Amino acid sequence: MIPYGMQDINQTDINSVVNVLQSDFLTQGPQTPLFEKTVSDYCNAAHGIAVNSATSALHIACLSLGLGKGDWLWTSPNSFTASANCGLYCGAKIDFVDIDTRTYNMSARELEKKLIHAQQENKLPKIVIPVHFAGQSCDMKKIHALSQEYGFKIIEDASHAIGSKYLDKPVGGCQYSDITVFSFHPVKIITTAEGGLAITNSKNLVDKMQLYRSHGITREESLMTNKSDGDWYYQQVDLGFNYRMTELQSALGTSQMQRLDEFIAKRHTLQERYDSLLSGLPIIGPYQSNDSYSALHLYPIQIDLEKIDKNRKQIFDELRQNGIGVNVHYIPIHTQPYYSQLGFRVGDFPNSESYYNRAISIPLFHAMTTDQQDEVVRTLRRVLQ
Repeated sequence: MIPYGMQDINQTDINSVVNVLQSDFLTQGPQTPLFEKTVSDYCNAAHGIAVNSATSALHIACLSLGLGKGDWLWTSPNSFTASANCGLYCGAKIDFVDIDTRTYNMSARELEKKLIHAQQENKLPKIVIPVHFAGQSCDMKKIHALSQEYGFKIIEDASHAIGSKYLDKPVGGCQYSDITVFSFHPVKIITTAEGGLAITNSKNLVDKMQLYRSHGITREESLMTNKSDGDWYYQQVDLGFNYRMTELQSALGTSQMQRLDEFIAKRHTLQERYDSLLSGLPIIGPYQSNDSYSALHLYPIQIDLEKIDKNRKQIFDELRQNGIGVNVHYIPIHTQPYYSQLGFRVGDFPNSESYYNRAISIPLFHAMTTDQQDEVVRTLRRVLQ
């Protein structure tokens, strides 16, 4: 089976993890600060905070921005559920903004229309989370301008997008946002096995996120309510969580970062071949904005169902049966049973639903060979006949 995505681990990566296993620290040592600095430096940002998943990063990002009961968080329906769940964890209410039909990202035009209406009803969001789907940045300049007009904070969900650029600057620099979140799940661009990281230029926000990451406990006397009793002393000054990243994961991440640009360059080579080889088939390939240099986490296609006699499920099943490990990204969040209980219905966000009904993600990963890519194309061509 040719997978839709997978990690690429070399001997240097393995050695970095073994070195940690042979060191004094398996957690809370020097590797996590090094990884945080490596990523934040790459993004030209001031601070990074590594955690055990991007879901955890989204959660503490929301908390650090003061999201709570009675507040609204808006995000894209075309994402994994964590992009919305993070708001529910904080007791907030959730709503969605439909996607642009070309980029599959949150539509800045739809966002503006929704903001105008929400202002009239006194239901403006406290936080908006644009999701950089498949590695391509949202229209952050426009979204940021709207945040200045309507007073909301921005968390970029860049789980797909480490190594991407927007307007020739690295995604993660937070030029148009308060916080950016990355994911290091094995199918992402780089991996820490499991893990995530929040980036910010705000010392105040990173201090808050550090507390939330580790039980709300601090050893920094400046954050304590009274003078420290000694070097052993700590205080719990807030209610936090155990969201720390281990030293093994951090060492792997730092090693992987050395090949990030190589990984993305290979993905662009594969994308260009796909664009050429798939030309003429009854599909719609992924659109790439001139404003963005995508990390190309995914290669999502839409099946032109009006031109063939099969439905999406038949095509998906036949590809899987022939050894092509396709997937679908994503089932619109608002159609999930849990969100139906919150009042959302099929038909609420038609662009996201239309995309989902036609979407298949075909294999794309760094170690993919030309022979594997040719096999994907041959099989897809045969199945679509």
